[in-house]
Amino acid sequence: MPVTLILGGARSGKSRRAETIAFTHSDHPLYIATAPLIEGDDEWSARIHHHRQQRGERWRVIEEEIAIAAVLEQQAGYGSTVLVDCLTLWLANLLQAEMDPEAEAMRLCHTLSQCEGNIILVSNEVGMGLVPESSLGRAFRDAQGRLNQTVAMVAQRVEFVAAGLPICLKGEKE
Repeated sequence: MPVTLILGGARSGKSRRAETIAFTHSDHPLYIATAPLIEGDDEWSARIHHHRQQRGERWRVIEEEIAIAAVLEQQAGYGSTVLVDCLTLWLANLLQAEMDPEAEAMRLCHTLSQCEGNIILVSNEVGMGLVPESSLGRAFRDAQGRLNQTVAMVAQRVEFVAAGLPICLKGEKE
C-alpha cells in the first residue's frame, strides 16, 4: 500500500494537505501525534490543545513521541489509513532521548515497507534557510535532511508544499 511523504516549511500547509489525503482513503483515519507536552511552555501547550480540538471526532488519535514504528506495526494493517505528524518533532524527541536517529530511521523505513495500510508522513524541510549558528542547530538540520531522504526513498509518493500548494516530487500526480 502507498507511503506518502509530505514535506514543507513551517506553516506551509503540509499538515492540512496530509489530512486531506488521509480523508480520501478513510472516514476515520488514525493520527499519530509526535509532539510532546513541554512543562512551562504555555504557547506550546496552547498549540497542542488547539490541534487536539481541531482534529475532532473524525480522527482516532495516538500520541507517541518516539515509538512510531511500533505503533505502525500494530495499527497499519490492510485497509487502514495512518497519518504521522510529524517526523521533525519525532527526530527532536529521538535526539533528546539520546537515541541514534539513523538507526531509528532505518527501523521506521523497514516498518513502512512492511505495512499494508495507507501511510502519510509529514516532515519539515529545514535545509532551505540560513545556516544555523550553532553546531547543534547544524547537526539537527543535517539529521533532518538525512531522515527526509531516507523516508523519501521508500515512499511511493513525495510532495513538497509551499504556500498551501502541493508540488509532486515523486509518484503519480493526483
